[in-house]
Amino acid sequence: MVSRLRVEVCAEELPFADLAPNWRRLHGRCSTATPFQSHAWLHSWWLSYGTRGRLRIHLVYRGEELIGAAPLMRVLRPLPALVPLGGPISDFTDVLLDDACAEEAAAALTGSLMRSARGALIDLGEVRPGAGAERVYANWPGKRHRLTDSGCLELPAAGMDTLLGRLPANRAQRARAKLRKIDALGIEQRDVPPDEVPRAMRTLLELHGLQWQGRGVTREHTRPRFEEHLARAVGEMTRHGDAVVTEFRLDGEVVAADLTLLSPALAGGYLYGAHPGLRGRKVDVATMLLRACAQRIDGSGRAALSMLRGNEPYKQHWRPEVRVNQRFLLARRRTLPLLWAGALHARLRRGAGAALRELRRRRDDRSRPAAQPSGPA
Repeated sequence: MVSRLRVEVCAEELPFADLAPNWRRLHGRCSTATPFQSHAWLHSWWLSYGTRGRLRIHLVYRGEELIGAAPLMRVLRPLPALVPLGGPISDFTDVLLDDACAEEAAAALTGSLMRSARGALIDLGEVRPGAGAERVYANWPGKRHRLTDSGCLELPAAGMDTLLGRLPANRAQRARAKLRKIDALGIEQRDVPPDEVPRAMRTLLELHGLQWQGRGVTREHTRPRFEEHLARAVGEMTRHGDAVVTEFRLDGEVVAADLTLLSPALAGGYLYGAHPGLRGRKVDVATMLLRACAQRIDGSGRAALSMLRGNEPYKQHWRPEVRVNQRFLLARRRTLPLLWAGALHARLRRGAGAALRELRRRRDDRSRPAAQPSGPA
């Protein structure tokens, strides 16, 4: 006899913590899951960033086994809405659906969310293409609207030889020369064990601050709550194979550190720090980190090596593919005004962001030194 599905909403912190073993099993059975849907990441994020009384995690059970989860919380501004846990420091959001019964789990989650949408907009942002939330969007019986969200850059989950083979011959030759230089300097890499992660996160963030000194470091990366979240979440994630912290040493000193997050679907380079002195030694830090990640995931069965959000020039060097995240707005008839208000707010923010980026580009162009003549006048 097939067990009937049971739907619950978890609104308390302690029951959320107790979900860890069941949640980890579900995460492992969900092929579309990203590291940002792991229990360690989400629960740690809630401890550092959550607001008491706002937790709304929708859960679907078959018997005692968790087969679906939508990790959400209630917000009041700019509109009353249910939004994913993880906030701006998470590159992807999603629901979790057991691959063996994804349609059933999605239908049950959709029904639960429909009931919650009586007084709030369901606003699912930064949804990766192919994610489980697409099933919820497809099944939604009420009003719905799809928007584009951030762009992410991805490479195939392959070894360094394959990644170099994607480049034009002259670029590949220069990249190989950079790798030979790194090897000649004697830079050694080491994966950090779980019990050393808090210390390693402190070192990584110190190097990250030095690396961006005078160039506008992301403010959140300097706050104690961010370090506390990383130390707690990544320590647990490394124990279960969902993250790896790599340190690079030169003459016994840590000169660079990298945090890569892992899931069944992808590996994502989340954050790194490098001592500015490496630039003086002509070390291409991005190439060094990419090789370490490629070595780790080659043959792992993952589909992608994600560079996550951002369009920095060093990422473009490797000819990545652009994958644009989605944003799903879901409402009932009575909350339809919230849906249109949410869509308008998103468009206004996107326009303001584009204008700000253009102003920064012009400022950088004005501050860039003029080119020097190549010969006598």
